[in-house]
Amino acid sequence: MKIFATRKTPGKAIEKLTSAGHEVVISEFDRPLKEEELVEKVRDADALLTLLTDRIDGSLMDAAGPQLKIISNYAVGFDNVDIKAATDRGIVVTNTPSNEVNEAVAEHTWALILSLARRIVEADEATRRGGYRGWEPGIFLGTGLLGKTLGIVGLGRIGSMVARRAKGYSMTVLYNKRSRDEKAEKELGVTFVELEGLLAKSDFVTFHVPLTEETRHMVNKESLAKMKKRSYLVNTSRGPVVNEKDLAEALRSGQLLGAALDVFDNEPDINPELIGMENIVLTPHIASATWEAREKMGEQAVSAILDAFQGKKPENLVNKEVWEKRRK
Repeated sequence: MKIFATRKTPGKAIEKLTSAGHEVVISEFDRPLKEEELVEKVRDADALLTLLTDRIDGSLMDAAGPQLKIISNYAVGFDNVDIKAATDRGIVVTNTPSNEVNEAVAEHTWALILSLARRIVEADEATRRGGYRGWEPGIFLGTGLLGKTLGIVGLGRIGSMVARRAKGYSMTVLYNKRSRDEKAEKELGVTFVELEGLLAKSDFVTFHVPLTEETRHMVNKESLAKMKKRSYLVNTSRGPVVNEKDLAEALRSGQLLGAALDVFDNEPDINPELIGMENIVLTPHIASATWEAREKMGEQAVSAILDAFQGKKPENLVNKEVWEKRRK
């Protein structure tokens, strides 16, 4: 079988494919492939190992050919793949969620919260520019976390891990999700509130929601105006959850004291106004970037391909309804 990987990935998981006797072709470009490059590279592939930066639609699946059996997405999200188109064609789609990834994202969320609260990035940049002239009582005053209120929008696996870490700071934790989670409330000591109330009461608000039509630009001019004055916003979920233009205005006006983004509305392009602001921390979509998480993702992506080739249902099957009518 022929497998095409759109990017070299960390770890040695792909070696399992060659050890099993399969032909593996890895893109020679260390960047996202252009549409025409993808069309050329996927021809005759039995499996695709893709990234979130690859747009996989029906026409690309057709370009690969009728032998394409599985699209193994090296990512937790899968909004880059047209799931309906894959299902209609009998193509299996898998992703790579895991506790290793969830822990990494939760850790990064807290790294961003701490960076904002203690103005770590601003202080680092000033020090490197020669701005440190000795201890002063009033430079880079930050915000203490002890006893503050943390609002979590989306209390799934990652949101729950973020909540668990808030105990160390004796924070009040509010959460919002589609339905109340009484089990989580007992285990984590969190309180369910409607979104408007969460925004109004929280000193820090962090988003952990999937990208849907409902969540697209849920952070906008109206919702930002409802946030507690001089609070902080963190987004490590999906870029389009935040309207960057409206966020820039909220930061500029002082409605928000600071913000931190790991994902962006139109990656890799970022609103230029945000780049020029001192009260925002920007990281390049690295929330899950730990060796442990990346190696686990590689193992899952490769295992899904091997399982599908052997007629075994992959562990993380996105379009479950396709299995009985899948291409063989």
